[in-house]
Amino acid sequence: MADGGSPSQAESSNGGQMNINLPPPDTPDHDAGTEGGDQIPIPTRTLKDLINPPRDLALLRQRLFEVKDKIELQVDEFERYWPYIDNVWVRQHKAGTDKSGRVITDYYACRLQRPTYTPKPDTPRREGQPTRKKQIREGGTCQMRLKTIRYEGGYSGYTILKVGDETQHTHDLDHIDKIKRTSVLMEIARSEVMKGYMPASVFTVMNEDTEKLVAAGGRYLNRNDVRNASQHWRQIHKEELRVHEGYKYDHGNGIVRHDGAPPAMQLNDDKSMVDPALSDVAPLPRGTLRFPESDRAFLQPYLPPENPVINESGFPHVTLTYGTSMDSSLTLAPGMQTILSGPESKAMTHYLRSKHDAIVIGVGTATVDDPGLNCRLEGVGGFGGLGWEGQPRPVVIDPGARWLITPNSRVLQTVQAGKGRGPWVIMAPGFSMDPMRLEMLKFYGGKYLGLTEYDKKWRLRWEAILKALAAEGIKSVMIEGGGMVINDLLQPENANFISSVIVTVAPTYLGKGGVGVCPAPRYDHTGRPQPAVRFQDVKWYPLGEDVVMCGKLLGDQLVTT
Repeated sequence: MADGGSPSQAESSNGGQMNINLPPPDTPDHDAGTEGGDQIPIPTRTLKDLINPPRDLALLRQRLFEVKDKIELQVDEFERYWPYIDNVWVRQHKAGTDKSGRVITDYYACRLQRPTYTPKPDTPRREGQPTRKKQIREGGTCQMRLKTIRYEGGYSGYTILKVGDETQHTHDLDHIDKIKRTSVLMEIARSEVMKGYMPASVFTVMNEDTEKLVAAGGRYLNRNDVRNASQHWRQIHKEELRVHEGYKYDHGNGIVRHDGAPPAMQLNDDKSMVDPALSDVAPLPRGTLRFPESDRAFLQPYLPPENPVINESGFPHVTLTYGTSMDSSLTLAPGMQTILSGPESKAMTHYLRSKHDAIVIGVGTATVDDPGLNCRLEGVGGFGGLGWEGQPRPVVIDPGARWLITPNSRVLQTVQAGKGRGPWVIMAPGFSMDPMRLEMLKFYGGKYLGLTEYDKKWRLRWEAILKALAAEGIKSVMIEGGGMVINDLLQPENANFISSVIVTVAPTYLGKGGVGVCPAPRYDHTGRPQPAVRFQDVKWYPLGEDVVMCGKLLGDQLVTT
């Protein structure tokens, strides 16, 4: 570990006036799209949104209904999925914005928190105007609430959190779908009627793929819903409506499709067939990695559990992983980036990253390699997945504030592209970034963690580092390097923090002069040298041209003599 200098009072991460020219956020217009007077908003949803719905729509609707855990979505994902669940959540009051103008918070309550309509039987009506029979929906039966936090800075995204004392709804999602339709379904219905089709014909067409309609919340969609969605437009446009091409009115059965005619949901506006393989899923970015299922099983015993918890000592699960040569070298020379592992091992590393909450490296590695510190495995956020799921938090141990991070640093470029998280920087007291760098770090979703605990050699203590990460909600840590960090963690007084080790050995000797992994030895009570660290439950697994060793700390090393 780098020398942190003599201890002194820690400097605040926001000390001093910070003046930095950063672009202002785009505040979303929460009132956009509402109807006013006779203005008819142009629908943006069509039948294509039913035949090619957002990926995993039913699963996402259920997650956004329950909000069991924090949900993170990128802005385009939130705007894509939220209209499919807006029959559940009702916004409570105007959005609040913090002093920076970058954080916008909205609060929502379950629709059943209160009745949606109070009858007013004495309200006078114009002559000839029929009395509307509006059903009074139940209310006061569910107190579930949530908040959405939109951040606009070096990246844009939404965080969705449950608030209040209630932990779950008093009803299921199907119950809400029965009493209220989503805005997506109503907009699709309105868009079809505005093309000149009869509401009954639109209803028939929308029901032709029941599975997709149910996934979109339309199990209880009926003809009256289609009529209500289009009533304003039909009152203004007194024109004769028709049935969809290939359909007919069948007395007693309503609108039915001609035998052999293709479903209207499968036709584009120009009557060409919609390709069912098309969807709103973007192509995978260049550099996306795949790690076969067949190669994952051997790693399972050495990974954090599916639902990790902080152990009794207050530490997260710690996996030490790195690539080395046959002579235990990491690089050919100090400060020289050296590629050792093959493509299969590289994919494995990114799979390991997807299974941990954070990646930890030292400032030397951050400076020399300028790494992206993200996960590029297919299926994680930014690479075919949603939000930032599977993306670990980059953590750089930089006691002396030596890391000259800039907007051109790969880790921040990754954040800006929506393919990684903002880095956290761990520093020692008496050192701090200059105010502009601190503000920039915050702008990209990162932050500074100041520690005050040293070991007897004036180095930051691993105990303090790991407890600080645990306090921030980090339950699993993957420590990747470089040499100083690895060797320090393998010292006898620190090795007991390691939960498992995964080392990739490349078929090469780098020779003398490089950076090696060689921790100090232990000694027995007579002063005789002993092996520094030995592992148990060891497995060796060939991966391409490399070989991977997995192991756990041998129990008798937990106490150093």
